[in-house]
Amino acid sequence: MDQNETRSWSGKSRGGLLGYLIFIKIIKGLGVRTAYCLLSLVVIYFIPFAPSATRSIWKFSRKILKYGYLKSLILVYKNFYSLGRALIDKVAVNQGKYDEYRFDFAEPEGVKSVLNSTQGVIIIGAHFGNWEIGAPFFGKYNKRMNVLMMDQEYQSIKKILEVNKSIDSFGIIPIEGDSLDYIFKIRDALAKGEYVSIQGDRLSRSDKHKDMDFMEKKASFPLGPFVLAARMNVPVVFYFAEHIGYKRYKFDFILSDYTDGSKEKKKETLLIEEYVALLSERVREYPEQWYNYFDFWNYER
Repeated sequence: MDQNETRSWSGKSRGGLLGYLIFIKIIKGLGVRTAYCLLSLVVIYFIPFAPSATRSIWKFSRKILKYGYLKSLILVYKNFYSLGRALIDKVAVNQGKYDEYRFDFAEPEGVKSVLNSTQGVIIIGAHFGNWEIGAPFFGKYNKRMNVLMMDQEYQSIKKILEVNKSIDSFGIIPIEGDSLDYIFKIRDALAKGEYVSIQGDRLSRSDKHKDMDFMEKKASFPLGPFVLAARMNVPVVFYFAEHIGYKRYKFDFILSDYTDGSKEKKKETLLIEEYVALLSERVREYPEQWYNYFDFWNYER
């Protein structure tokens, strides 16, 4: 098997439809706190019955963070709990419980002016933290958010989005097989002055990639999102949403300066370098909010 295949994402996200729907019902009927309590028990079951995900977080803890056995075991539990809490919180916010939460914004003036302009904007995030909980924030600019997503992933969560009424809070641009139709949809959305959100951290088996030093170890990042952003010639904003306390989140927005880059490097190279540096800082600070459940790093290098 090609080494890159073992370090790529299958296209499927963690979590089953039944589990999502149960938590949606609990949040509606019994509230967020009850859902948190149930989650603390569900995680204990989840650890042994999700061996691949458990193994990937264990290796992340031991080989990247250099944690000991006990601290690694605690991190595995905290990671799965954090993933479940992110689900609960975004469901609660979509159900209108936004006022129960506190949000801190790191939103420089340059970012505000870009998001409030008539230009389309590409927003690059990661499978880290809880980016979806910020959807109501983007609504204040009266612009549509379009999320680029693998079709396999979209089909697996479509029912959940419909039940939770999230389907109207942002549009989905699916990537279907070898079709390039998504590029035209992205171009159209940007031409209308809308936002296009891309996750910059998941490598599929067909992706061209660039090996980067990420947290002092080589990891492969997909070039596609960064080449696309560079070619569209629109502002690029990096966006991260970290859980920092009980019902409290911090939103970080960083405007990329890739257009001011040197002639020695391509724009996409400047973008990916900036992105990896920013992501590394945040994963080090909040490692339990890292949700890539495959061998992200090349542990043999």
